[in-house]
Amino acid sequence: MILAALLLVTQVAVQDPRLDRLDPDTRSAVAAVADAARGVGLPVEPIIQRALEGATKGAPGPRIVAAVRKLAVDLGTARAALGTSPSEAELEAAVAALRAGATPQVIAHLREARRPPLTMALSVLADLVASGVPADSAAAAVLALAPKARDADLVEFRRAVERDIALGAPPGAATSVRLNAGALDVSGGNSMSNPNNPTRRSRP
Repeated sequence: MILAALLLVTQVAVQDPRLDRLDPDTRSAVAAVADAARGVGLPVEPIIQRALEGATKGAPGPRIVAAVRKLAVDLGTARAALGTSPSEAELEAAVAALRAGATPQVIAHLREARRPPLTMALSVLADLVASGVPADSAAAAVLALAPKARDADLVEFRRAVERDIALGAPPGAATSVRLNAGALDVSGGNSMSNPNNPTRRSRP
């Protein structure tokens, strides 16, 4: 239903003055997508920013319109997985995770396993995939750590996996090894005791 509203909207949209950088046809189409998103309770700012990014990069109008439509649909998918009251930051992180290969079901399970905000957990998931970790392995690792690991623990887990990958470890194996080493400490409430543990506390 959200998809239909975003793609078939014909109402006159209230235009953001920042969209004046776009040609008239592109501006009208982007404004319509933004207006439809607002109408179903989705954040508009990410859509505006995506259009402006396309304009800055010199992308043609049809590509900009396609990009903002896809983003709006992805935001709708992310909200459906996260529930009715996620923050804008959580929605954007969930979109990044979806685009990295996480499924809506994984995001829904993460919502059930971890107290909000979920922004860092979702970001770590997307970053792991960007580092070469298979999406299912990254999702399994984050879901395993999610119930008890702090945000800082998740960040350090990601850093540890990335260090191992940089040293030549296969991404999936690096994730598994670090998970097996760190999950026990997290589950036992002793994740900060070992300075070599990938889930020790650190600054993001």
